[in-house]
Amino acid sequence: MRIGSIHGSAFSIGGSDHTNTVHHSGTAAAAPGAAELLEAVLALREALVREAPRGADRTALDSELDQVAEQLEGAEAIRPGLVARLREALQRWAPLVESVSAAAALGSLLGTLGG
Repeated sequence: MRIGSIHGSAFSIGGSDHTNTVHHSGTAAAAPGAAELLEAVLALREALVREAPRGADRTALDSELDQVAEQLEGAEAIRPGLVARLREALQRWAPLVESVSAAAALGSLLGTLGG
C-alpha cells in the first residue's frame, strides 16, 4: 500500500473481499492535529487486537504504533517525519491491515497531513 498526497479525490484500500473507500473534498479545513492522529493510531491499534491474527508482523506493527502513540501523547504538534513513518508502517504491513477499516481511516488522515 502506498499513501501519497491526496487532494480532491477518492481512493480505496482493501483486498480479499474487503474494500474501504475514502473520499476527500476540497474544503479548506485545518489540518488534523496531534490529538486527532493519536486517536486514529489508537483506533488502529485496538482494531488490530480484535481483527488481525497474532504473529511476528502484528507484534512489529503493534510496537511501531505504540512508539508513535507515545510521541503523540500530550504533543502540541506532530513531529517532523512522523507522518512519513506511519505511512511506511502501513505500507510495510499492508497485508495485515488491508481488511481493518481503522487503517483506511488512518490512511485518510495521513493523506490530509501530506509530508
